[in-house]
Amino acid sequence: MLTPRRIVIGMTALIFAVVLADMLLPPPLDRAGEISALVTDREGKPLRAFPTSDGRWRFHGDLDKIDPEFIEALIRVEDKRFRAHRGTDWAGLGRALIDSVRAGRVVSGGSTITMQTARMLEPRDRTVGSKLIEIARAWQIERRLSKDEILALYLTLTPYGGNLEGVRAASWSYFGHEADRLSDDEIALLIALPQSPEVRRPDRRPGQARKARDWVATKLGRYGVFSAADVEDVASLPVPDRRRDFPMRAWHGTAKALASGPREDVRSTLDAGLQAELEAIALRAAEAEGAEVQVAALIVHIPTRGVRALAGSASRDRAGGWLDLTAQARSPGSTLKPFIYAMAFDDGQAAPHTRISDLPKRFASYQPENFDRMFRGDVRVSDALQHSLNVPAVLMLDRVGPERFAAQLALAGARPRIQGGASHEAGLALALGGAGLTARELAVLYAALGDGGVAKPLVWRAGEEPASHERMGRRLVSEESAADIIRILQNAPTPEGRMPGRLTRGAPQIAFKTGTSYGFRDSWAAGVSGQHAIVVWVGRADGAPRPGKTGRVTALPLLFEIADRTAHHLRDEGEGRTRLTTQRRRDPQQALQAFLPDAPPEILFPPANAELWAGSVDGSPARPFVLAGRGEGRLAWYIDGQPSDTDGAGAPVWRPGQAGFYTITAVDPQGRSCQVRVRVLTGPS
Repeated sequence: MLTPRRIVIGMTALIFAVVLADMLLPPPLDRAGEISALVTDREGKPLRAFPTSDGRWRFHGDLDKIDPEFIEALIRVEDKRFRAHRGTDWAGLGRALIDSVRAGRVVSGGSTITMQTARMLEPRDRTVGSKLIEIARAWQIERRLSKDEILALYLTLTPYGGNLEGVRAASWSYFGHEADRLSDDEIALLIALPQSPEVRRPDRRPGQARKARDWVATKLGRYGVFSAADVEDVASLPVPDRRRDFPMRAWHGTAKALASGPREDVRSTLDAGLQAELEAIALRAAEAEGAEVQVAALIVHIPTRGVRALAGSASRDRAGGWLDLTAQARSPGSTLKPFIYAMAFDDGQAAPHTRISDLPKRFASYQPENFDRMFRGDVRVSDALQHSLNVPAVLMLDRVGPERFAAQLALAGARPRIQGGASHEAGLALALGGAGLTARELAVLYAALGDGGVAKPLVWRAGEEPASHERMGRRLVSEESAADIIRILQNAPTPEGRMPGRLTRGAPQIAFKTGTSYGFRDSWAAGVSGQHAIVVWVGRADGAPRPGKTGRVTALPLLFEIADRTAHHLRDEGEGRTRLTTQRRRDPQQALQAFLPDAPPEILFPPANAELWAGSVDGSPARPFVLAGRGEGRLAWYIDGQPSDTDGAGAPVWRPGQAGFYTITAVDPQGRSCQVRVRVLTGPS
């Protein structure tokens, strides 16, 4: 017998069961799956669309990117009480049932937008049981999502035939533009297609598509959404008879922008106009160089480090064109020389007017020579850099220290790939390109040169540019040394037929350096023009040699052309910004005599006042320290007055017995000496 108490208990049990079922069997909202992405330039112009991994086009149904008139018309046709019901329109469902009974067939399913969304998440055969499940799922979805979120999910999953899902994908494919501005005929077609997406595909059955579109337009006319004139205009227009290609510009740059953060629609740092110019320049140059040649280049906005344009190759139709050659490590040739000199300036070893010897010299088993096999005697450092003399650069790197130089580059974000030795330690050949770097890494270095010596990573998404502008970065060289190098490079000999920027009104003044790798495999030009760093590479993707093709001949003219187009597109001021400092420059500490042979020995490692770790590393005992210095003849080494040990190769080594302070002395054959004091650590102090 039913009593009020039993009724209450029964209702409570029913509610508990429903809530428990809702918790244990939630709607599979994550089945919306992977989303396609659209990458635009910094002003929102579309560059490239990316499908899902299974080849579908399914963009997120962001209501801000969909025409509000389309949304209004969709709700009016599909679910006019969408904003009011809680998943199921019972009045509409009852009316659909009566109409179907009268007609003897299913006339209308009575499904709401939420119920249709549930069906797209869990496709089933159209049965009464399926309808009941859709009603339950719709209730669950309404409990979890807002009306706008449900609508966005619906507009993401709606089928439009083939591999098209969602209204944005359909708009791009059938109309060639985003769904934010739709004409009346486009609105009617996009509402009509999902009801029978394969039967009404306009690219295969344009007649069926047109008939369905006109029927929807007539219906919208009856609802007052379209005027009579609108309906007539829609009926007079054809439907698209083919699918259009999705945007496919800036192939490599957009891929990097997408990979640099969450997979979503991305506003990149690229500039569409400049990107088109760069791609055209690269293709034209590659075609002029030969069938197997590729050109890669990138342009970086120095204040924000935003990549404004990137051509990973001249064309994907040419050999190696699918590779992003700005991300492939290549020998940089002489493009690292400016940074060697800048570090020497920082050390007080030299200054722009220091005279340095350009004469044959052997460094152990390594004997560099100049590109033209000629030597010029004593030259100024500025001239040595401007004319890319090899022996002075190697002399300078010997003073700076190749290991230290390589470490500084790595800390700045440009790690040299050292080849050819079991230890993979940097050697003096690093000055002439004896290590691998990518064009992107060179862009990081040259952007640092144009930013007062501060290195920062490249930025690919427009939203990250303000933070990059404020970021401290890592100092590669001092501000004054960077300014000195910029001034030197601005006065380097320009390409044939090109006037120096300082003599040409309105032309950008470019600080540049070229490079050619061993065997003529890689031709480089890198520089700073106004507020932009530009790097150009020319060569074959397979690394084959191209005899006689130097960076000055093939890459430098492209650098100047790109700088001109950059100044035009981005309205740059033309004058290279060197950020001159008002601080007094340090005394170069006898830099004019720094490269004369008659000097006492100098200890390179360990440096004075250094703290050295001699404890275990990852459970293994520390290796002995290798002592390094320079001087005339073989140096004798002493630790607190006691001779040092030597390794199997005869190099001086030192394994400290305990923590504490030590004095290290180097003595040359003439009895001249040098001392440094260091502290050794073996554990927590």
